[in-house]
Amino acid sequence: MPRKDRRVLVDASTLDDAGVFAHGRGEALVQTVDFFTPIVDDPYDFGQIAAANALSDVYAMGGTPLTALALLCAPEQALAPEVIAAILQGGLDKMHEAGVSVIGGHSVRDPELKFGYSVTGTAKRKSLLLNSGVRPGDRLYLTKALGTGILSTALKQGKLDGPHAKRLTRQLAALNRVAGELAVEFGARAATDVTGFGLLGHASQMAEASGVTLHLRPSAGWLLPRVREHAAAGVVPGGLARNREFYAPRISSEGVDEALLAALYDPQTSGGLFVAIPSRKAKAFEAAMQRRRVWHVEAGEAVSAGEHLVVLRPAE
Repeated sequence: MPRKDRRVLVDASTLDDAGVFAHGRGEALVQTVDFFTPIVDDPYDFGQIAAANALSDVYAMGGTPLTALALLCAPEQALAPEVIAAILQGGLDKMHEAGVSVIGGHSVRDPELKFGYSVTGTAKRKSLLLNSGVRPGDRLYLTKALGTGILSTALKQGKLDGPHAKRLTRQLAALNRVAGELAVEFGARAATDVTGFGLLGHASQMAEASGVTLHLRPSAGWLLPRVREHAAAGVVPGGLARNREFYAPRISSEGVDEALLAALYDPQTSGGLFVAIPSRKAKAFEAAMQRRRVWHVEAGEAVSAGEHLVVLRPAE
């Protein structure tokens, strides 16, 4: 068995959003990598979304991203040079918005287009936001609406109109920067970003790591427009069924509307943060999020561990 480096504070074994390496007194490096195939048609928008998605892992750990390396896989003949240029420019502009320097990258020929980044940031060790930090009594917050996987599938099938496609793109490209900063400022105990495992998958991971049960009160207000309609019509990504099959045995969902439940399992791209805030600081956190105009909902609370990792209670 290989010797464990004591400077490695967080690795892949804990299912946290990024790796963390001790560096300096009270400081740590936060490192992540993420890239994927296009989920929107416009190449510039795709570059922006890929950048926002990669940065999110650092914000979810309570860190500040500093540098990035671009990763590009592209067909040799199928894409015009201006398409590649637009993807790279979109990513570069989003990184500049985040205050991050793109210092290099790597490209390879590949039959399928893929783009993303490796990102390095820093964090205070005492402010790290881990899956394992939730305590009974903590209030839970979600900082982006759900349903990007369902709407992206509708877009691919030509079933999403222009205004809703623009709304989807705007959310996908939005940074979690402010939400992450405020989570640290108001003493968040834990956080994760909601991505491929859907809200219920990531919530389950957080509950298991922390040894608690999460009580959530989902409602239609958690969803992007048209998500319920498309979910009810069966316009959903393949990953949704896989998420549900894997996580459902540890989740109590009695009485929850089927279309809403589908959205809670929906795999997200560039999703929001799911944050646990001590109850005494919850109202101040909410007020700060409102002042900074960051979308958010109070999703529920953590309680002592019970039979299920997550218990869904239908909204009143």
